[in-house]
Amino acid sequence: MEINTLVGRKSYQCDLLFRVIAMNQVNGQQIATLFGEDFRLVADAPIEDLIVISEEERTKKMSEVRSLEEQSLKLFRQDVDLLRLTQEYKATSSYKREPNYFQIPGRVLHLDGDPSYLEKCLDLYKTLGVTVYGIHCNEKEMYLHVGSLIEHYRPDILVITGHDAYSKAKGKKMDLHAYRHSKYFVETVKEARKKVPQLDQLVIFAGACQSHFESLIYAGANFASSPHRVNIHALDPVYIVSKISFTPFMERINVWDVLRNTLTGERGLGGIDTKGVLRMGMPFKPAEIDE
Repeated sequence: MEINTLVGRKSYQCDLLFRVIAMNQVNGQQIATLFGEDFRLVADAPIEDLIVISEEERTKKMSEVRSLEEQSLKLFRQDVDLLRLTQEYKATSSYKREPNYFQIPGRVLHLDGDPSYLEKCLDLYKTLGVTVYGIHCNEKEMYLHVGSLIEHYRPDILVITGHDAYSKAKGKKMDLHAYRHSKYFVETVKEARKKVPQLDQLVIFAGACQSHFESLIYAGANFASSPHRVNIHALDPVYIVSKISFTPFMERINVWDVLRNTLTGERGLGGIDTKGVLRMGMPFKPAEIDE
């Protein structure tokens, strides 16, 4: 068993794929720290509970996940096309004038505790046409840096994510200290709200797999995970904030409209009514200025 080995957990019937990121001796037993390959879950497991995933099994599981990703992308693009057509209809007075306008989608600052997930997210942002600044930062240190990053990048939308997990051995589900990183996400949200208190001036998504949803919302997040303490897909935050980025700032976003195109849905993600951040301007092609 080596670092970066792709494994499954026998005790969970290898339901999820993990990568080994660290191995430590705990009370004489060798324990591996695992990061989910496609889901934002962090877990600890004894070495004897792990089984190396074959290339054939990996290909099969990856194919299933990629199919879900493609479906979410297709639905998201349909939503964005509808938003674009609606804006075009309004800007041209019901198509009575030639289109002569431009749009400025919201800018995203994405903080991620996993560099691999960050790269996947940045690729999807690029595919969707969202302006994004991606920063890799350890979950436990995000609250120390978020204030200065907001001042530097001045985003419209902030993503605070990485890995998380609930541990029954540490307490009940309502106990914030029973979670791996939720308390750090909460502190990061609070620090961000010190810089920008208004919910519609800076839209915040926070959380990862099994995160303490209620604490994140009360701390000031517009959207968060995980209402039912289930796992969320690595790309779910991208779909949520991209929908906000392309929604006009004069329109309020129905929470279900945001959640329905994610891979996880309302069991893993939730939020509050929020305004969009896209702004429209004109003319797109200004007349030449006389000298």
